[in-house]
Amino acid sequence: MKSEHMLSRRGFCLCCIGAAGFAATGGWMSPRAAYAEARGLVSLIKDSAAKSVISAHKLRNGITVLEGSGGNIAVMDGNDGLVMVDAGISVSREQMTKALTEISPQPVTHLINTHWHFDHADGNAWIGSDGTKIIAHENTRKYLSQVQRVEDWDYNFLPLQRNGVPQHVFSKEHSLKLNGETLVLKYYGPAHTDGDISVMFAEADVLHVGDTYWNGIYPFIDHSTGGGIDGMIAASEANLANSTDKTIIIPGHGNPVSNRKELREFRDMLVGVRENVATLKRQGRTRDEAVAAKPTAAFDARWGNFVIDPGFFTRLVYEGV
Repeated sequence: MKSEHMLSRRGFCLCCIGAAGFAATGGWMSPRAAYAEARGLVSLIKDSAAKSVISAHKLRNGITVLEGSGGNIAVMDGNDGLVMVDAGISVSREQMTKALTEISPQPVTHLINTHWHFDHADGNAWIGSDGTKIIAHENTRKYLSQVQRVEDWDYNFLPLQRNGVPQHVFSKEHSLKLNGETLVLKYYGPAHTDGDISVMFAEADVLHVGDTYWNGIYPFIDHSTGGGIDGMIAASEANLANSTDKTIIIPGHGNPVSNRKELREFRDMLVGVRENVATLKRQGRTRDEAVAAKPTAAFDARWGNFVIDPGFFTRLVYEGV
């Protein structure tokens, strides 16, 4: 896979506007316009997910990545039933049901949430309606159980129905043995949010890292629920330490099949931008002055081509240094 891979609209649901949105807006909304109209953006994301085809990428040991309903979703097949990592957006239920049935007719017995954001956990309710065991970090359950505001989206998310809220939570680490695989779930500490976890399929050597890694694009960092640039860098370091050159790495967004080399390049970008923005802040530059200084310029050609543009990402980093 080439690192220059250009992401599809379907593969980057959080930061793109689908066909309905394109028709309504006449093309890409500018980053400022999109986030100024965040309530509309969330609706456009859901509209896009409702119509998107789900693409399946088969990995190894019965593990498949499903792309097209919010964040990238991992599914493991086996005698213990289907095991999912993240649930996507509920409006994709029809397409997701079809994609899951094509993997296996067995029910989903276990669902793991990497964090609470709607493009990863909104599908919890319909998946959990059949008694699926939902597992997450304790902070993820907290956010899914209450009205939760994301300031950068100017949006208040309602709590999930009870059957979509994780019943089984942990604080640091949790292990499962399912379908012949050992699943190791690890909490990062505050990173993209303060409830992010990784999921390692040990025997398959497949690592799902959720939104601590966005493949080929600048990431969103949710300061409203404990995220920060330093935590994102620390999570990248943890992911590098938890993988080898043979590990298949599944990012939360972007091309869903990645590797350690691309992850290292993402980490290096985060470190470089952080250093540049922190230098400007130490010099007394305001946030707007820091944005005007273009501290991401060396990285923009590769990483800055989507709705989280260089200016928006600079503002996110500035808040955390």
